[in-house]
Amino acid sequence: MSPNDKPLVWMHGEISTPPFSEIARIEAGYLLRKLQKDLDVSLPQSRPMPSIGMNCHELRIPDENLTWRIVYKIYADAILILEVFAKKTGRTPKTVIETCQKRIKRFEMDVNKG
Repeated sequence: MSPNDKPLVWMHGEISTPPFSEIARIEAGYLLRKLQKDLDVSLPQSRPMPSIGMNCHELRIPDENLTWRIVYKIYADAILILEVFAKKTGRTPKTVIETCQKRIKRFEMDVNKG
């Protein structure tokens, strides 16, 4: 990691094989690395998630029989990883949205305390 790269701050989840296939893990790593370097990642790999909050997005990682989602929030100095899950329906589950919102609040409270 270069000193200019944004660190990844993991609030939940991981990207490992298994459960990700090796190809999906490599794709996720590649896209996260682009985010760290402040490079644009857009559709179809990433889409905004305003239902979660400002500057929130989800990466779409196709795998063998499902699609992984990595929900993240972009800050000026970091990428906050909020959730990693296998998406099985067309809509993001309400529990995922609510959990991500709580993790953002917790992170921002912790940062403001420090």
